[in-house]
Amino acid sequence: MIRIGQGFDVHAFGEGDHITLGGVNIPHDRGLVAHSDGDVLIHALCDALLGAVALGDIGRHFPDSDDQYRGIDSRQLLRHVIDLLRSAGWRLGNADLTVVTQSPRVSPHVSAMVELLAADCDCLPKQINIKATTTERLGFTGRGEGIACYAVVLVVAV
Repeated sequence: MIRIGQGFDVHAFGEGDHITLGGVNIPHDRGLVAHSDGDVLIHALCDALLGAVALGDIGRHFPDSDDQYRGIDSRQLLRHVIDLLRSAGWRLGNADLTVVTQSPRVSPHVSAMVELLAADCDCLPKQINIKATTTERLGFTGRGEGIACYAVVLVVAV
């Protein structure tokens, strides 16, 4: 048996000197405004995984009204989501993730992101695909106001 999930996340740029994306700290002239570390890639992935197995969404499991998640490393959230999947009898089949941003450049960091996510998801790196695109300077990402990520996952019954 298989199931499919999709996720989306967005955060605005704010003060800071780096962003965290796929667990990797990327130098940047701004940071992200968020309750956690603002890792849109991991947040979209978590939502896709939770949705695939009908376990709600990231906000239900890790509400931004709860101070225990303030500034948390999103990799911790992802590992918890993977544990929930495993307990429900599922595992990740594959994940396809698309980061939408004008800057910073994502491609130099994709390999490191894939390695970290594969470790956290207890899967092979070839099961994770990360790509990036711009919006040709259109919309909030094109104006450099924020960053977004789309995620699609396939989960497989264990």
